[in-house]
Amino acid sequence: MVQGRGSAIAAAALLCLLCVHLELAQAATYTVGGTGGWTFNSVSWTKGKRFKAGDTLVFDYNPSLHNVVAVNKAGYNSCTTPKGAKVYRSGKDRIKLTKGQNYFICNVVGHCQSGMKIAVTAA
Repeated sequence: MVQGRGSAIAAAALLCLLCVHLELAQAATYTVGGTGGWTFNSVSWTKGKRFKAGDTLVFDYNPSLHNVVAVNKAGYNSCTTPKGAKVYRSGKDRIKLTKGQNYFICNVVGHCQSGMKIAVTAA
């Protein structure tokens, strides 16, 4: 039986969908801070966890008390918000990790200094 060009295109499309599905199935979702959510002394929450690019971090917190800011290494180390940094304020933020270092702080006065920050390395 001879297959037409349409069958080959359909098979290629199905293969592409399968690849996308497998990639999505490998991504993990982590709630930052566990059941306690995004709060003080979160800095050690990453210990023992292995993150990959494409994994999602979920930041659960009270938006009237906290926020999440994606910062660079200097912002993380100094607890300052660099110009142009993305600030999240929903209280239910979902942030996809990029390969390499990912840094997050709460920039409410004194919160980062009290350990409300995390550094995540994604493979």
